[in-house]
Amino acid sequence: MPQLTLLSSDGATSTAELNESPGYTKPGDPLRSRVAYAAAHVVPQTWADNTPGRPAEVDWDATLDFRRAVYSWGLGVADAMDTAQRNMGLDAAATRELIARSAQVAREEGGSVVVGVNTDHVEAEGISIDEVIDAYKEQLHFTEEQGAGPVLMASRHLARAAASADDYRRVYREVLGSATTPVVLHWLGTAFDPSLEGYFGSPDWRDASAVLLEIIEENVDKVAGVKMSLLDAASEVSVRERLPEGVRMFTGDDFNYVGLIGGADVPEATQPDRDAASARQHSDALLGAFAAITPVASAAIQALDAGDPARYLEILGPTEELSRQVFAAPTFYYKTGVAFLSWLNGHQSAFQMVGGLHSARSLPHLSRIVELANASLALEHPELAAIRWHGMLRHNGIDVPGVIA
Repeated sequence: MPQLTLLSSDGATSTAELNESPGYTKPGDPLRSRVAYAAAHVVPQTWADNTPGRPAEVDWDATLDFRRAVYSWGLGVADAMDTAQRNMGLDAAATRELIARSAQVAREEGGSVVVGVNTDHVEAEGISIDEVIDAYKEQLHFTEEQGAGPVLMASRHLARAAASADDYRRVYREVLGSATTPVVLHWLGTAFDPSLEGYFGSPDWRDASAVLLEIIEENVDKVAGVKMSLLDAASEVSVRERLPEGVRMFTGDDFNYVGLIGGADVPEATQPDRDAASARQHSDALLGAFAAITPVASAAIQALDAGDPARYLEILGPTEELSRQVFAAPTFYYKTGVAFLSWLNGHQSAFQMVGGLHSARSLPHLSRIVELANASLALEHPELAAIRWHGMLRHNGIDVPGVIA
């Protein structure tokens, strides 16, 4: 059997049997049991100056083809968000172009797309609450003009300017009041962005969640859902059970998504205690992890659609260890793992990222991703992945015996 060469943190090598492709099939009908978005990354031009601080030069063909692939598996696309290196290499001009182009592809493919709305086009770090509101509205209205669903992302500007929870209430009230279509709110934790400490007015998620719920209840006709990315399943379940009717919980928990998405349908899945009387028995999904494992995620949700929760758990369960490796601390460098898997799976010609972020993880870290992707059947074309990985090892002076040719 073909073998994978793996690299440990002490420089030692080992081998593992290369698994065959699982042969998952694309859905013939729309997915029904869960709403799922893959937060997609961007692919740079290989020849571009992909170094820290340089403007993004995007390979639009590869970037948009990746989104078409996501749609073909029945998932929606969440674009221009953290996974697309927003604030970590993707500048304001490239962000606007990405939103416009991605919305056009969604129309062509009949797919569902939501995109990030933020204040990050404003270069000044310190701006007033009024300026935060204006900046949010500018991006919101641009997004609406493109025909994409807005995701109101957590703003670093707001985190700096807010003196109390009342400032958050005011900003969200005014921005949501100007929305012409329901939006998804995004609560991003400090593991992803330390500058967002105390968002919604408190570092304690219990107090902050009370403010979030007040904002939603006051603007319930303008809120389609909330994406929670705190990497804390208990906090997500707590908020989920208190959401108003018609407002979805989109899990952004890349550590615990199997149980959160499975919910009451998958009692064997690991998840925190929940109120059995609650109508909110599962989360939907808006995950960077799903950009890395799109076919696996689709197959798992297809199993739920078929009324087979055991198969759901069998398919998706092993991917959680892979996701935990991709999102390991420092978590904000998870984009490197997503792009690395995209390269291994043949969605881009080179392992390159805007802003030079392809250097943000070590070879042993990437080796563990290879090992876990192989074990969880997340390698779409295993022999191609092995060829590319072994070539990367050899390029870095690592001996690879029995290389697949």
